[in-house]
Amino acid sequence: MIEIPSDLTPDLVPLAFLLGTWEGAGVSDFPGAEKCNFGQSVTFSHDGRDFLEYVSHSWVLDAEGNKVRPLESESGYWRIDKDRKVEVVMVRDQGIVEIWYGELADQKPQIDLVTDAVARTAASGPYSGGKRLYGYVKSDLMWVGEKSTPEVPLRPYMSAHLKKVVSPEEVASWAKDLGDLPDDGIAFFK
Repeated sequence: MIEIPSDLTPDLVPLAFLLGTWEGAGVSDFPGAEKCNFGQSVTFSHDGRDFLEYVSHSWVLDAEGNKVRPLESESGYWRIDKDRKVEVVMVRDQGIVEIWYGELADQKPQIDLVTDAVARTAASGPYSGGKRLYGYVKSDLMWVGEKSTPEVPLRPYMSAHLKKVVSPEEVASWAKDLGDLPDDGIAFFK
C-alpha cells in the first residue's frame, strides 16, 4: 500500500511510492568486473522541500547470502515536475557524478531514467552513461540498471528486488489497533 505523508510537498505525491527504506538482493554482471549477487539497502526520504533524498548502499554476498564487502554506494536528489518529468542528481562512491532525466509512466508507478551528463574523477573507472528503470510491483521496489563505457556498449549490469522495511515503531502502532482481536489469533482468520 502506498502511503502519502501529510507533510509531503504536493508536487512530490507522484513519487510517494518510493518513500521509505527498501532492502533486498540482486545480481551484478558487467564485462571486466566480478559477477556477483549483492544485497542492497535504499532509502528515499523527504524533509518538506521539493525533492526526495536518495541513499543506496550495496554489498557483495557470498553463496550463503552473507555480507562479504561493500560493493557500491550512491546518494542524490530526485525531483518531478507537473508534466511527470523526473530529474535526478546522483553521486557515486567511485568518483562519478551524474544527472539523470526521465519520466514517470502514465497510470503506473514506473520511472525510466537516462543519464544526461556524467562527470568523473581521475580515480574513477571508465563510464560513459546509463539507463535505469524503477518500478513498484506488488508492493515491492524493483530496478534494473544499464551502463556503458568507451569499450562496452550500453548493456544491463545490475538489477535488484527490494522489499519495504517496516520499523518497530510502525509495528507498535499497528499493535494498538489490534486490541479487539480474539486472544487465540486463529479466530481472526475464520
